[in-house]
Amino acid sequence: MGQRSVTSAQARTHRVPQQDRSRNTRRALLAATVSMLAEEGWAATTVAAVAARAGVSRGAAQHHFPTREALITATLEQLFTDLTDRVNDSFDVPAQGAARVHRVVEYAVEIYTGTEFKAALQVWAAAASDPALRELIRPLELRLARAAHQMTMAALGADPDDENAFRLVQATLDLARGLGLADTLSDDSARRAVVVETWSQQMAAALFQ
Repeated sequence: MGQRSVTSAQARTHRVPQQDRSRNTRRALLAATVSMLAEEGWAATTVAAVAARAGVSRGAAQHHFPTREALITATLEQLFTDLTDRVNDSFDVPAQGAARVHRVVEYAVEIYTGTEFKAALQVWAAAASDPALRELIRPLELRLARAAHQMTMAALGADPDDENAFRLVQATLDLARGLGLADTLSDDSARRAVVVETWSQQMAAALFQ
């Protein structure tokens, strides 16, 4: 009986590190896929290339993701979860007024110019000609858009029933997505700062008139 208990405990001891290694490998592969999508593009993001970037064998990668479709599907789910979590993260904003509006607009733009969004853009472009991929991405994108809108309204301190604020926030997020797209072609940070400042002033005037 005692020997059996020791053996069982040893088995658990060996099993847990293996589970940790498996989780770590999966995380590394997903992270490598995101960075590769953002930096190298859709066509370059294959299971073999991702495995090399993650520093794992191709066999280990295929154990977790037997096909490119499985890898992309898992990455998309993780990608949009991470983006939505970032949207829901708390961030410091001034108490009120134009400074608060500026920080909220700036934060929305930061979300849509990050690595995760650049990766998502690559998938969106591919989904335009791939109906199955488009069906997969639509509900994820909708969840992100809803979370981003709710976060921005709340950060501004706007009443959920304020139609003027609702439309302004939607315009802000559309603007942020456009700036995110522009940033994939070149470092657009200087012009982006001017756009953010200009739009923030217009938005503050519209909200507090």
